[in-house]
Amino acid sequence: MVETKGLAHQLERANRMLNRVLVTIAGAILVIMMLLACVNVALRSLGYPVKGTFELVGFFGAVVAAFALGRTQMAGEHISVDVLIARFPGELKRILTAICNLLGMVFFALAGWETARQGTTLWRVQEMSGTLHIVYFPFVYTVSLGCFVLALVLFLELLKNGRRRDIIHP
Repeated sequence: MVETKGLAHQLERANRMLNRVLVTIAGAILVIMMLLACVNVALRSLGYPVKGTFELVGFFGAVVAAFALGRTQMAGEHISVDVLIARFPGELKRILTAICNLLGMVFFALAGWETARQGTTLWRVQEMSGTLHIVYFPFVYTVSLGCFVLALVLFLELLKNGRRRDIIHP
């Protein structure tokens, strides 16, 4: 059991570091999006709009959202409806939370897989955006990465939930 706890601890540390890096990148990209939008508005008023602003903001927005998924889950900041679950006793609440984490983990692992497959298809055909001719696949892969990271966070929450049971019921 000590080895499992050690591995879980290492996974948790790697998870925290990975999510810290991703949310930092997301924050930097968000600043770039803001600056791009402001520059575009200012230059547009002078008759010189920034070409491809709409495309870039769309691509960057996808990266920001995807890279923030795991950290948002870790902080408990996703929208959740626990009005019903909050009324259940502790053990049932723990079981329902575990089921939700398991289902979410499976869903986001599958979403990450399918998104990566779509990214590979886009990579093979080298599909590009209309205005700036930027290939799509790197942005699709970042969304896939965000889904996989969220699946990892949910997996670790599932492990933590199981360990709490070991502490309560030795």
